[in-house]
Amino acid sequence: MGMRWFLDGVAGLGRPPHPRIAGDGLTLRAPEMADFPGWVALREKSRAFLAPWEPLWPEDDLSRAAFRRRLDRLREEVAEETGFSFLILAGESEELVGGITLSNIRRRAAQTGTLGYWMGQPFAGQGHMTRAVRLLSDFAFRTLDLERLEAACLPENAASIRVLEKAGFRREGYARAYLAIAGRRRDHVLYGLLKSDLFPSNSAAS
Repeated sequence: MGMRWFLDGVAGLGRPPHPRIAGDGLTLRAPEMADFPGWVALREKSRAFLAPWEPLWPEDDLSRAAFRRRLDRLREEVAEETGFSFLILAGESEELVGGITLSNIRRRAAQTGTLGYWMGQPFAGQGHMTRAVRLLSDFAFRTLDLERLEAACLPENAASIRVLEKAGFRREGYARAYLAIAGRRRDHVLYGLLKSDLFPSNSAAS
């Protein structure tokens, strides 16, 4: 896959380390305040495209203050090792095309995390998200040593289902009223990916 990663931030400077992952023509890295103009422009341009698949946006969702609160929350999650959030940047110019998260990381017996993502409308259908999901899955299993990833999507979201299945996820179930999407509780299709699905030889003894 040609994936490489390293930790951003320096110990002792008050910034928790965050992985930067690169491979297959993409870079995944943590958002920063300098990303606000590009992020808000892409989200605003994609609002109608994204709204049917996401929770309701707060009134100030695209404000600078809300973005700063988002970054503060993400840094806390990294410090607590419960989640990582990335911008998806494409090509050598590192053009912002979307975002992807690994959240709700559970250790001990679970060794599991939950995958979520969004793609800007101008870049949909170009294969970026499938490659981003593969990169993040590789990082989750090889570096974080998780054993399982989970994801959920609306039954009618054919694009998201296609991304998950192309990235190796398997349909595992159906959850009623799983999440509040676009203002109402919606059923979701549940998907899972195991480390042994990607690395069977490494998990033979598990």
